[in-house]
Amino acid sequence: MQKVFKVGLIGCGHIAETYFKGHKYFNNFRIIKCADIKHSAAKKCASLYKIKAVSVKDILKDKEIEIILNLTIPKAHFEVSKKALLNNKHVYTEKPMAIDVEHGKELVKIAKRKKLYIGNAPDTFLGGGNQKAKELIEKNQIGKINLGNIIFAYPGVQSYHPNPEPWFAKKEGGPVIDMGPYYLTALVNLLGPAKQVWGSLMWNKKRRIIGIGPRKGKSIKVLCPTTYLGTIFFKNKTIIRFTLSFDVIAHHRNHIELYGDKGSILVPDPNMFGGSVYTCKKLGGDWKEYKTNKMPLGKINIRQKSLRANEAPINANYRGVGLAEMAYCIKNKKKHRCNGELSLHVLDIIKSIMYAAKKGKRVNIKTSCQIPKLFSSKEVNKILK
Repeated sequence: MQKVFKVGLIGCGHIAETYFKGHKYFNNFRIIKCADIKHSAAKKCASLYKIKAVSVKDILKDKEIEIILNLTIPKAHFEVSKKALLNNKHVYTEKPMAIDVEHGKELVKIAKRKKLYIGNAPDTFLGGGNQKAKELIEKNQIGKINLGNIIFAYPGVQSYHPNPEPWFAKKEGGPVIDMGPYYLTALVNLLGPAKQVWGSLMWNKKRRIIGIGPRKGKSIKVLCPTTYLGTIFFKNKTIIRFTLSFDVIAHHRNHIELYGDKGSILVPDPNMFGGSVYTCKKLGGDWKEYKTNKMPLGKINIRQKSLRANEAPINANYRGVGLAEMAYCIKNKKKHRCNGELSLHVLDIIKSIMYAAKKGKRVNIKTSCQIPKLFSSKEVNKILK
């Protein structure tokens, strides 16, 4: 019989709704209590989802809670995760795991010492789109991957978020911290760890206008660069050019393109779970489509206009699978895929990109990780209802 882990959620903001939706897909975790630094937010969340609102201190001490789901703002991720681990709770955190690499290292060290699991979003790379691409790459469909391109570019979070200031804050703001985790985790899942980065940055506007909510029309300060361009050098000798920007109104480029010596592959949106993968093996040839809408984590479950400007209105969204997969691995004493070493390595890439762009020089990546194993349909079905 499947064990159901009791989860305590800390941080009842914008993203919490997505994880509550995960209840209906996964069979091994249940959010039973919530907390927020603003207790009114916790009470509202508790009322909406029929659970109990408690204080942050109480949820950390609660012996009934086995896993803390940390959905706080990025600058609070380290502090909350550390307290959870020190209170002998496994922890699963929204991205990034921290905003400083040294803090990420400390979390991994504490988790190892206390024999606890630490997991981290994004878990979108476990979806049908990225896993189908991984399967094709591992079957040598396009040969050795030599180079590629990734792009995330849109006008910015201020258009759809009522409180966008954290995305433009000095230390935890900008497109690399915001959307970089999706793209970089997807790349590490496909190519393995990175070894070096370099880049440049642009600071386009000093102020942005909130486009939604009670503060609509209010001008806010932009305290961080809003575009990063550059190159990532991977240990397997693949070279990837990247564009990560809050300054582009529209573009018509593919999210991820990888070019091998036998052909090319188009990888779907790493911010979502589904989407088709395409390969082409001949100059001027047709692109072969590999649909993922019949894969367990590729089936379309969104058919409405997205409130998030950077999410597809028709796609697959199974956020929470990383938490479910971690719970399964806790029970079965296995290594989970959204693990601390992977998250730390991605954080190292993020911070190195930002530093390299600021200083105008190449920066070596000091951390590494194992490439995650392919997430088979057989394994996925074990955690699905």
